[in-house]
Amino acid sequence: MKTSGSLVCRSASLRLVTFTSIALTAGPLLAQSPSGTTLQEVVVSANRMAVPVTDVIADVSIIDRSVLDTLAQGALRDVLALQPGVQFVSNGGYRSSTSVFLRGATSSQAIVLIDGIRVGSATSGAAAFENMPLERIERIEILRGAASALYGPDAVGGVIQIFTREPSDGLQLAANAGVGSDGQRQAGASIRGRAGAVGYSLGLSHEKATGISVTNNPAASSYNPDEDSFEVSSVDAKLTAQLSKQHALTLGLLQSRMDYQFDGTVTPNPLRLTKLTTDAWARPVLKHTSLRWDAQWLPQWKSSLTLGQSDDDYASEYFRLSDGAFNGRSNFSTHRTQATWQNDITLGADVLTLMLENRSEAVDSSTAYTVNQRDVRSAMVSYALNQPDWNVLAVLRNDNNSQFGDFNNWALSGGYKLTPHWRAVASLGTSFQAPSFNQLYYPGYGTPTLTPQLNRASEIGVKYQQGAVSAGAVLYYNEIQGFIEPSTNRQSSLAVLRGATLSLQAQRGNTQYALSYDYTDPHTQPNDLRFVRIAQNVLNLNVRQRFGAVQVFGELRFSSDREDNNMTFTGRDVLGGYGLLNLGAQWKVSPKVSLLARVNNVLDKSYMLANGYTMPGRNLLVSLSWAM
Repeated sequence: MKTSGSLVCRSASLRLVTFTSIALTAGPLLAQSPSGTTLQEVVVSANRMAVPVTDVIADVSIIDRSVLDTLAQGALRDVLALQPGVQFVSNGGYRSSTSVFLRGATSSQAIVLIDGIRVGSATSGAAAFENMPLERIERIEILRGAASALYGPDAVGGVIQIFTREPSDGLQLAANAGVGSDGQRQAGASIRGRAGAVGYSLGLSHEKATGISVTNNPAASSYNPDEDSFEVSSVDAKLTAQLSKQHALTLGLLQSRMDYQFDGTVTPNPLRLTKLTTDAWARPVLKHTSLRWDAQWLPQWKSSLTLGQSDDDYASEYFRLSDGAFNGRSNFSTHRTQATWQNDITLGADVLTLMLENRSEAVDSSTAYTVNQRDVRSAMVSYALNQPDWNVLAVLRNDNNSQFGDFNNWALSGGYKLTPHWRAVASLGTSFQAPSFNQLYYPGYGTPTLTPQLNRASEIGVKYQQGAVSAGAVLYYNEIQGFIEPSTNRQSSLAVLRGATLSLQAQRGNTQYALSYDYTDPHTQPNDLRFVRIAQNVLNLNVRQRFGAVQVFGELRFSSDREDNNMTFTGRDVLGGYGLLNLGAQWKVSPKVSLLARVNNVLDKSYMLANGYTMPGRNLLVSLSWAM
């Protein structure tokens, strides 16, 4: 059974009022490219259409390819952890089961899209972030806040949208290879280009490591002090065809297969193996296909029809360590199909959007589920009202869930220009989340009488921009009626997600700064228990300095302590706070060759994000890239 990492913990001592005195000094963190041009970038996820980032009302982050190139290790979790409002938990090691939390919401309360198609498990309700290769990603957008009116069920904490690599204007060949600590090895190659009206992109990547022991507590039922390795291979392809000035087709493919070791045993246990004699392997597979038709029917009317499917397969296999004898297997597979037809009608400076969507998901598992399929049919209308000094986005949506019936959601957001540089923003909205198949039907855990969770969210903030300085702040408050507590699967009367995000980015000459601070306080009512595995305070600082052909960078992250269930699930343990320092340099050796070196966890800090699971200590990776 795959589990999400978000459970419940104690009440917080800080209150949002402590932020009012500093709320005017920070803002949404947007990842910058070395040229510092990201302040003019376009965001798609905030409104479901291309909008200049300077006009966006929502709380968003953009991560472009130049930033992804400096991460090198290929773990998506490490990229997301640098962004405001994002925390993650991993079950140890460099690559293992990973849960990502937006604004303190559970891992199943965020939608993950790849090129507009939803991905993830319908059994756990979460996406397999450990199996999404950075090398195959062109760009990432993070939309924080309740977004079910725009994107449908489950977007309580927000949306993470991943865009795969795009064709280039001219022929581009690229290759890279890297080595690092704990047996890390990586390699990749790609070809991109365009021939007349046809564009193409094809890429391959491969990573592996001997790894570290993922568990560190001898008292744990699964503890085994051996090294736990991983290996992952990924391929992506994209083909575009400009049929005419008004019509274009885009076909996208992505597949990633991974094998990683973990510590655990299986039931039933025919070979009577122990935790020390079991060799356990997880084998997640992601398959994704999308086809999009973009059409400009009239100067004021454009539409896009997106068809896609995704498969999230997760298998666990168990062997005898001494001779490899097979001892058991379990599997959980989700197959999704999706069709989305969106029409954008321009009315002067305003835009009316009409959308119809149909999504089906089916479960195939070694575990018997009473129900293994559901369909969601959706209709949405939005109106973006744009004036010189203010803008408003109003959204109405209906989702018909084949198991739970009709649900209506709405959102209203607005921004007002206080001065040429200051802008006030605010939003209200609702969302809902149907229980996952595990929550409903997993043997010994599921409760078929669970009902959908209903969320009402509000937020208010300010944004500042002048030249190369961008800043702002946001305060948010969400109430979830009928919250389903993940560890017990009990439906409480209410959960409250409240917090604040402050951030600042600036560029002065060849130096870039990015600073963010998050206060996150999710808890249940009426018992006032905080969600486990969520730190209340997180501070990120990123500095980049360019010296000619060399760019050096540093990443500093401070996190306060968090609580987690103890080994017997009879109480709580406190996981200590930590500080992480990462340093690196990128050298453009020649126009075609660049060299990257990163040292992560420079101070060799020992810390845990989940009770009993080890995170990597100091580690080094060096990679060489070639492109023409």
